[in-house]
Amino acid sequence: MNKKFIVRLSDEERATCQDVIKKLKGSSEKVRRAQILLKVDADGPGWTDRRIAEAFHCRVRTIENLRKRRVTEGFEAALERKKRQEPSVPPKRDGAGEARLIAMRLGKPPAGYGHWTLQLLADCVCVTLVCDNLNTHSKGAFYEAFEPEVARAYLKRIHFCYTPKHGSWLNVAECEWSCLTSQCLP
Repeated sequence: MNKKFIVRLSDEERATCQDVIKKLKGSSEKVRRAQILLKVDADGPGWTDRRIAEAFHCRVRTIENLRKRRVTEGFEAALERKKRQEPSVPPKRDGAGEARLIAMRLGKPPAGYGHWTLQLLADCVCVTLVCDNLNTHSKGAFYEAFEPEVARAYLKRIHFCYTPKHGSWLNVAECEWSCLTSQCLP
């Protein structure tokens, strides 16, 4: 099969790959990429992509992608892990929120406390709202009551916790009132 991307490693690149493998420098992924680069080298052992994929327990497409990265982006890009453009999890705080948190931490703790603890900071920054499963308890209610910017600011600080449908204290109270009402009223 004709290869679109032919990898030819220089002596220095080959030595770098062998050094990574020998000394186990870097992550296990980096070591595996170094091993694969040595196998895909046109001046190397001449293994097929399928054989390399079987030997290193990966897909043929992984080998093809590594070949492509080596040819188009260079040796270092192929050997190192590809950096994400954006973090996998967006940051929970923006700069202004971090500044408020730091200012709060540097200020005096609440009355009755000698110093700030992580739990105190969390309680001041985020509020947990425990609701029963009634359909009126939603984030949308904030947007009905406040301007969108204000509602969004409040919702950033509130964590909603819903009680189970059949275990809510409100359900228990309603059942109790229903029994009392049916027994007391004719």
